[in-house]
Amino acid sequence: MNASLFQRALPFLAVLGSVTALGLGTSFAKQLFPIIGAQGTTALRVGFSALILLLLWRPWRWPLSRKDARAIIQYGAALGVMNLMFYMALRTIPFGIAVAIEFSGPLGVALLSSRRRIDFLWLGLATLGLGLILPLGARAGSLDPVGVLYAMGAALCWALYIIYGKRASHLHSGHIVSLGLVVASMVALPVGIIHAGTALLDWKLLFFGMGIALVSSTIPMSLEMVALKRLPREAFGIMISMEPAVAALLGLMVLGEHLSAIQWLAIGCTILASVGSICTIQARPPVAAAAQQPS
Repeated sequence: MNASLFQRALPFLAVLGSVTALGLGTSFAKQLFPIIGAQGTTALRVGFSALILLLLWRPWRWPLSRKDARAIIQYGAALGVMNLMFYMALRTIPFGIAVAIEFSGPLGVALLSSRRRIDFLWLGLATLGLGLILPLGARAGSLDPVGVLYAMGAALCWALYIIYGKRASHLHSGHIVSLGLVVASMVALPVGIIHAGTALLDWKLLFFGMGIALVSSTIPMSLEMVALKRLPREAFGIMISMEPAVAALLGLMVLGEHLSAIQWLAIGCTILASVGSICTIQARPPVAAAAQQPS
């Protein structure tokens, strides 16, 4: 019984750990913007993440079909562009707003993929929570339009990342993430090098960049693949909506940012959507599972 409960809770715990690490890492990464820009920071983050996971998982040990290689290339390219666009958005719009805009990507995947009425309940709660966080009306006019466009581009790439990641999720998670980040680094490194140049060779920046890579890419990416292998695409899209709520809680605990009643309501909506989605995931029937086993 306890093992069964753990298996059901594992995807939730993986996503929670992922969004927490990502929020902390992004907060640290933004401190590098004045020195090497968003482009250089992205290059350090993605490049070191790829190097660390290559050494950790040694993906060359596993065979890779042409079909799986194509899915990983698509997955990695979406990841690289998503990171670059999101960091570009952070230059001119607040972190929480950029995250809320970016979440239109996974929410769109959840809506288009859903086949059960109960999923629309959790999707509605998540959308309500994000709507309460996202500035609307007169406040929206104060947002930098270029930053908003970058965040919207990141949202599209996040949706593609989920779709392509699910296509390759039958592979070992370390295999997918390590090779995917190699592809992502091929996207981010040239842009970062062109922008920041030799400033990227400062050993202090390299050391700080490695720490950022561990916290904001390596750990979250690995945990997300654990969740993707155990969840339907729509459930993952809803559960990952915890990120704005976790970011708000981290702001309260780490930065001393006090939240309004509306913001606490938004946190409640997104967390309820995440918990509800995992509680209503339908386990695969034993007969169907047996039918898929090789004879």
